[in-house]
Formats: sequence, C-alpha cells, structure tokens
Amino acid sequence: MKNKIALWSCFILMSLTSFSQSISSSPYSLYGVGSLYDSNFGYLSSTSSSGMALPSDSFINNLNPASLGFMYQNHFLFDIGGKAIATTYQSSSRTESRNNFQFSHIALAFPVTKNSGFSFSLQPYSSSVFKISNLKLPIADSQDYYYVSAQGSGGLNNLDFSYGYRFGKKLSLGVTATALFGNTVDQRAFLISDAITTVNKKTNYSGVRATLGAQFKIDSTLTIASTFKAPTRVKASKIQTVTSIADEVETTIESEQPSDTDDYYMPLEIGVGVSKRFKNNLNATLDYEKSFWSDTKQSELYGNFVNQDRFALGFTYSAKKNIRKYWDRVGYAAGISYDTGYLEINKERINNASFSIGLNLPIENTFSSLNISYSYGQKGRIANDLIKENYHKISLNLSLDGIWFVKRKIE
Repeated sequence: MKNKIALWSCFILMSLTSFSQSISSSPYSLYGVGSLYDSNFGYLSSTSSSGMALPSDSFINNLNPASLGFMYQNHFLFDIGGKAIATTYQSSSRTESRNNFQFSHIALAFPVTKNSGFSFSLQPYSSSVFKISNLKLPIADSQDYYYVSAQGSGGLNNLDFSYGYRFGKKLSLGVTATALFGNTVDQRAFLISDAITTVNKKTNYSGVRATLGAQFKIDSTLTIASTFKAPTRVKASKIQTVTSIADEVETTIESEQPSDTDDYYMPLEIGVGVSKRFKNNLNATLDYEKSFWSDTKQSELYGNFVNQDRFALGFTYSAKKNIRKYWDRVGYAAGISYDTGYLEINKERINNASFSIGLNLPIENTFSSLNISYSYGQKGRIANDLIKENYHKISLNLSLDGIWFVKRKIE
C-alpha cells in the first residue's frame, strides 16, 4: 500500500508540473509583477501557512531558515509539490469559473554539521496570467470613459539558498539568499472615442534578496520564532511595441523598442510565530507577518500598494498510540488565515481569507510522507467594480526522507 502511495503521488506531481505555465488566472495579477504565490512545503498547506516556529526535523520548513539548525544527522530531505485550483469569479454583472494546475516547488535539504543544515529550493514568486475584456474606466478630470482589454502571462521565480545554525540546544539562527528572475508579457488595447491604441510589452526582471530567521526553544513544548525579509529592488527592462488605429489608419508609434522601466520594489517584511505542543499529541502554531508595501512608494494606474497584515493559525494531531499500526501514525491538520492584502483599488482592500484541512500519510518507517490538503478561500469583494474570487484548492506534497552515510550493522 505504501509503495503504491509513493508511485501514484509521483505520477500526479509529474502531471501537475507539466501544467506549470498555467499558474494563475486571477484578474488581480494585472498589478505589479502579478499575484504573489504561496508555496508551502510538507504539511504547511494544511495549516494555512502557519508554522514559522516549527523545526526542519521531519520536513523542510521554508517559512524560516533557522529551522534548518534542528535537522537530524544523516537525514536528507526532498520535497516536491503541486496544486489544483477551481475558482469562481464574481462581479456585479456576471460569474465565470476557471480551473488550473500549478507547480508549487521542488526543494532539497541536508545537514552540514550536527548543529547546522542547508537547503535550496525553486518555486514561483508571482504569477501574471490574466485576461480582461472591455473594462470601463473613467477619464481623469472628465465625465467621459474609456475601455481597456488586457491579456498577460509570465511571472517571477524564487531560487532560494538557506543555511541554519543551532547554538546549544535552544537557539537557532538562519539566513536565506534569494535570486529572483523571470519576465511578464502584457498586451493591452485602449479604446478612446473611435481610436484604438495597443501596447505590447515584455518586461524582464532580476534581483536578489536576503532573509534572516531565528527560533528559540523556551522548553520542550514551546518555541518562538521571528523572520526579517530585507527590502530590495528588482531591476526591470522592457521591449515595447505601440500602435494606434484611427479613421481606419494604423500608425506604428514604437516597434520593439528596448527601454528602461520602473523597477519592482519588494518591501520590508517582519514576522513572528509561536509553536506549542500539548501532551495529547496536539500541536498549535500561530504566525503574524507585517509587510510594509507603502514604504516602496509604488503605485499602479488602477490601484495603490498598501501595508499588509497576515494572520495564520494551524493545528496538527497524530494519535501515535502504536507506531506499528499505520493509521496511528497518520497526521491530521487544519488551519485558518486572514490577509488584509497589499492592493487598494477604488479605496477597497483586496483581502483574502481561507481555511484548510489535510492529511499526512507516512511512507515506510522514515519521515517520508504524502501530504494532501484541501483549502477554501475568498479574495476581493463585489464592490466598486471589483471582482470576488471563491476558490477551492487541493495541494499535494511529496516529502521524502533518505538516511545516508550510516554503516550497516549486519553485513
């Protein structure tokens, strides 16, 4: 049974990876470099991304590099994941449903010394896949309107290198160096009176970012943690073509013209978390993150970047009455989260609320497991010409544990 679980999970993950270009279809990915992506390793999808204070002892915790300081010796961890999402988009006048599949991440972690560990991972940072038709917008200082049609694709990727070191038995510090790279393709058409202007542009991005983390074990059941993500600038350059059609005459204003464009700024982000384990094998985690988007002084034609607050609460439980019985080793998890959002459009915040449940299915007698979770959430609202998203998400993560460099006791 356990071999079949591993085989089927590999097949499903490979199928999901083949659809990795269809990452998001949210209309809010029109802004900036697209909708920011939540990539969760292990069973963190089941706890609504709550777990900043958890150690990387049985899975790779990508929420805090300091967790690597608590890795077990000779254990090499590998994690790969994917998601299937069904979303319904609602406006004041219509409803539309879309389905897509997403590659989530691929990661590897291993101990360097008895007190330290290293990991690297690849995952999306943002997705800019959208299609909008005949959006009616007012002309500034006028009673007239114009119409916009837009279509986009692409996004940014994260390549993370993390290291964590434990001082003594309680304190661990960690650092992550992140390389960000990717591009977005944006095609827009503006209809004003009887004239149509089309703008086709491809923007390339590249940059680096540093993250610092800490975990401190107050006792064997209580751990506190914090993270600090430094603000950074992601450099941008674009190639653009602009044409105009008026009175049935087409005029090329720019043709594949390379030029500089506004860089993308990532904000200072500070997080704190706590993990508490109870005697009945119940563990609770609580995280809070603050992102200072307003300080980046970025704005969009149709909206503004504002400071963001995110709260997440998660629970995990495993009976562990008899480790020889498979279902006694199965883990159960649940979580809720609320995000105020970092976009403000027509004076409305694009917030996000969700809950999740999941299973941790062990494979063999190691830390290897198949993690399955279901999430339901709502993003945005139906007000001031905005769109509300209702989404159902199934996440599948395969976490593999390999024990290396251990001598055989029996030849």
